[in-house]
Amino acid sequence: MNIDDLIAIDFHTHAEEPCCGPRDDGYDEFQAGMAKYFRNPVSHNHLPTVQETADYFRERKIGAVIFPVDAERETGFRRYDNEEVARIAAENSDILIPFASIDPAKGKAGAREARRLVRDFGVRGFKFHPTMQGFYPNDRSAYVLYEAIAEEGAIALFHTGQTGVGAGMPGGMGMRLKYSNPMYLDDVAVDFPDMPIVLAHPSFPWQEEALSVATHKPNVYIDMSGWSPKYFPPILVKYANSLLKHKMLFGSDWPAITPDRWLADFEQIDIRDDVRPLILKENAKRLLKL
Repeated sequence: MNIDDLIAIDFHTHAEEPCCGPRDDGYDEFQAGMAKYFRNPVSHNHLPTVQETADYFRERKIGAVIFPVDAERETGFRRYDNEEVARIAAENSDILIPFASIDPAKGKAGAREARRLVRDFGVRGFKFHPTMQGFYPNDRSAYVLYEAIAEEGAIALFHTGQTGVGAGMPGGMGMRLKYSNPMYLDDVAVDFPDMPIVLAHPSFPWQEEALSVATHKPNVYIDMSGWSPKYFPPILVKYANSLLKHKMLFGSDWPAITPDRWLADFEQIDIRDDVRPLILKENAKRLLKL
């Protein structure tokens, strides 16, 4: 990866399409709900493959952190195989940075998988979605997995705030928003001070909690994905321009939100000229040690 050739690094992109055959029952309805919520120009009938994602981002000279989400236990949808994502990322290492996803309920088996993925497949971090995976991030049962991630020098990225997953569907598709309050990650940051933690998304309705944790804990960052920047709360913009200017990361939430849309809207908000390159690339470059 030639960092100097990239205009930005997108810290939040998804590998969505099932890898193990046809889509599971209910998956089409789930993706249709997501497309409606995000007013997504990408048809849910053909979500981009990992290779198509690489081609799209390469054309735009944007590096991309990419990951699946292991929510098999709560949703019944088979996860995208971590090894397959890492393999395709390795074939496109000029543009893709592989993260993985493991349900913390997998305990010691999950911890072994995490170590293997880092050592044998070059995985750089792990994505958690407390609402989709149905767990509190500070539940001690998850700590065996965090220990493996921390010891391997990888990054832990957590969904925070309301999610578009299940929005408008009966019962929110069983998704409980309470799990994604970023304050639970304050405990994780205390107990794993050397593990970089990324709070994904503006954390509605807990934005100030997220800002307080990121301000207080040196190892906590925020990615600004999942929302068009034109909807960012003023306090998030204020902190991005000041106290947290070295800890904010560009993220789109591809394919739910395209980087084209995010970057166009980002140009229209009141971010200082000296801060823009930090958010778009430099902070991610430092965090990923590129």
